[in-house]
Amino acid sequence: MKVELIRYTPEPEKLIAAAAKLCYSKVGIDEIMEGLDEEKVSRFLNMLMDLGHESPIEHVSFTFAVEGVSRVLTHQLVRHRIGCSYSQQSQRYVKLDQFEYVIPPQIAAIEEARELFVKAMEEDQKVYDKLVEILYKQNYDKYIREGQPEKKAAQMAEKVSIEDARYVFPNACETKILFTMSARALLNFFRMRCCERAQWEIRDMATEMLKKVREVAPILFKNAGPSCLNGPCPEGNMSCGKMLEIREKFRSL
Repeated sequence: MKVELIRYTPEPEKLIAAAAKLCYSKVGIDEIMEGLDEEKVSRFLNMLMDLGHESPIEHVSFTFAVEGVSRVLTHQLVRHRIGCSYSQQSQRYVKLDQFEYVIPPQIAAIEEARELFVKAMEEDQKVYDKLVEILYKQNYDKYIREGQPEKKAAQMAEKVSIEDARYVFPNACETKILFTMSARALLNFFRMRCCERAQWEIRDMATEMLKKVREVAPILFKNAGPSCLNGPCPEGNMSCGKMLEIREKFRSL
């Protein structure tokens, strides 16, 4: 898994402080950026974070590029819709001559299980290649009969062939995705996906994302993490039972 923070709103904490300044003072729009030195930015941000006043933080966003993750992960990720945008590598347009895949740790740790898993992945690739070959010939001949030039017929035939052949690929199939989240959406994402009860792969990604954003906006994300970081565990009887350990982990992240 590779997680990169590739873009973010310049001076994110200063911009949020300006929004907070407008909310809590008589200042006009011409003066909202004036006098916002490091000390004042810190004071405004700490006040917002401690009060839980999150609307001003919607003004900043963070863009991540991620690869080496499975479609199991991205199916969960794209459920986060408010304040989020996604662009994912398409299996419809990109022919996978040798697809990569993610092996879950508990499968990788057992030799017999790993061998079965790898065998299934290799078989999927073989079936995909054969399906593309069969469909391509049928589609190419059809487009030629319809009067398409050879080059265009080949392009069209490959696209429609891989479009259906991709159905054979597993959830383990590796993918790449670029996404943008507002700071408020990120806080909600971290509350849900840094939790020990979150699926392991998306939890690992969320933790890496949190490390990245803390480097550029440490005050903004000082309380970010699973819900139990700042209050009781919301999972009830389903709690992992490791609240103190989890709090220490994320406060020293």
